[in-house]
Amino acid sequence: MTAAEPAATVLDRFGRPLRDLRISVTDRCNFRCRYCMPREVFGPGFEFLRRDEILSFEEIARLAGIFAGLGVRKIRLTGGEPTLRADLPALVAQLKAAAPGVELAMTTNASLLANLAAPLAEAGLDRVTVSLDSLDDAVFRSMNDADFPVARVLEGIDAAAAAGLAPVKINAVVRRGVNDHTAVDLARHFRGSGHIVRFIEFMDVGTSNGWLLDEVVPARELAERIDEALGIEPVEPSYRGEVAKRWRYRDGSGELGFITSVTAPFCGDCTRARLSADGNIYTCLFAVLGTDLREPLRSGASDEELDALLREAWGVREDRYSDLRSDATADLPRVEMSYIGG
Repeated sequence: MTAAEPAATVLDRFGRPLRDLRISVTDRCNFRCRYCMPREVFGPGFEFLRRDEILSFEEIARLAGIFAGLGVRKIRLTGGEPTLRADLPALVAQLKAAAPGVELAMTTNASLLANLAAPLAEAGLDRVTVSLDSLDDAVFRSMNDADFPVARVLEGIDAAAAAGLAPVKINAVVRRGVNDHTAVDLARHFRGSGHIVRFIEFMDVGTSNGWLLDEVVPARELAERIDEALGIEPVEPSYRGEVAKRWRYRDGSGELGFITSVTAPFCGDCTRARLSADGNIYTCLFAVLGTDLREPLRSGASDEELDALLREAWGVREDRYSDLRSDATADLPRVEMSYIGG
């Protein structure tokens, strides 16, 4: 065992280790992106989780420590929009104390990042990923359906870099006929900045985003467009389970990536679990049911008992939805992305 390897590991039925944990700290968001939280579903009458239903910081930190003992090396805070959770830097500090050897990252829409980047970095956040689907302001405002401007997202990215949370990763969900015509400009803008743009194929997460295969722009097609304009070439992955396929600019001006859940699934190397804001653990982004951890947490379960629950949940895992995606899976119920953080 090398120094970089965890002291304990758990494998699923396909031999995949548990290495990454995504923690949703809230199911609320101030955007209404149609591929995630369309307004007609998540409107004024939608019932979000009550405060008492959401895990406390202490509960989250306790679980994080147990996950670290099982081999988790990366924790990512998600939502909803995680920066809507009050006192988020306090949670970051607690997570650092509970799992000191674990890399701590966050995915955000950056709407509040300009003011929060420095406090989060000071509390121990290591990296940040920002969702930005287009640099075209009209396109972006339409996609977030909250009339939120590109300029304020860019301010958040700059603040993150200034706070030492660089390189910032920029995630862009690409939909044909919606924003695919702006992808090259997005890549061009961040080329040479040190930040990394990652283009995500539009996925059939949940059941409310109106997913159509015709709206998926295959990564290979997008790569061809960017290569023609800017010149790029593929790069070997950094580690097993890396989500984005790495590419670099031929002139050495940086990297970009493509997340290909639809056209080139990566289920075989998936090492991620997802903890919902109300304490359910899900072993797949496209899962139907989770394992409840909140009830045993609040009923006095010991760390050893929680450890056993997690080992069992991961040990029986055989999820590979994207490998199996077909007409037969089209109508299956799936948890919404806003609930487990993507």
